[in-house]
Amino acid sequence: MSRALPKYNKRRVAIIGGAAAVALSGAVIAGSALAGETSKSDNSKAAGTLASPGTISCPAVAGSLPVIPASAQAEVTSNLAQLDTQIAEANKRLVDTVGQGGPNFVQNAILGPLEDKRVAVLNRIETAIGRAADKPEGLEALAPCALNADGAAEAGDEAGNEAGAEPTEAVTEEAGGDAGDAGDAGTGEDAGAAGTISCPDVEPSLPEIPAAAQAEVTSNLAQLDTQIAEANKRLVDTVGQGGPNFVQNAILGPLEDKRVAALNRIETAIGRAADKPEGLEALAPCALNQ
Repeated sequence: MSRALPKYNKRRVAIIGGAAAVALSGAVIAGSALAGETSKSDNSKAAGTLASPGTISCPAVAGSLPVIPASAQAEVTSNLAQLDTQIAEANKRLVDTVGQGGPNFVQNAILGPLEDKRVAVLNRIETAIGRAADKPEGLEALAPCALNADGAAEAGDEAGNEAGAEPTEAVTEEAGGDAGDAGDAGTGEDAGAAGTISCPDVEPSLPEIPAAAQAEVTSNLAQLDTQIAEANKRLVDTVGQGGPNFVQNAILGPLEDKRVAALNRIETAIGRAADKPEGLEALAPCALNQ
């Protein structure tokens, strides 16, 4: 009996020690897992903070309008709503394109195209009011918008790295890329690789132009030519940038918006002295010739 007791005690000590080791291991594993989850959560929060693209703010338009004639109210209200929609879409692009593009991506791919769209809408508002009252002038000054960094890392000059520095001319998530995909222009060593942009000829579609409108119409026709030349230059300068829809979203889309604004001005100029032509906007879309 006296010899059996020590052996029993040894077994008892071994069992208790093993159980303690298992419990300790479990605590270590649980602690490690918890620490891992905490670390992962912290990292996710940090990443989310770094990726914050900020938001876009634009000047309010309604407060700058004159008294709106009843006959123009519906059209003006519709266009004001469209301005809000454009800002919402631009903010969505800002989020969707985080991490895309180069240093000027946000300006060229989001803010620039947004300004062009706003110019077209503001011109329509001026025209709608001008049909029944004195036409307001200069609303285009309210077109440019800005990026509010909202604490985003370096959202200012490198807004591009987070919000996708919109193109060097432009592109958004769908626009993301360069004239590149516009034909695998690749390295762009030769300018011809980028292709060229062609647009419908406007002058043959115009009615007889009153003498009082001739100078303004001629000026806007010249502006249409300048816009095409600038778009072709962008096509060459941005070869190799962006994603599959870069050319459409960063060059052809903004060009169409600018053409709509110029065509609206032509219609308005003629309409001051004769029957106003309608439907010239159908001539706004352009295409890429590769």
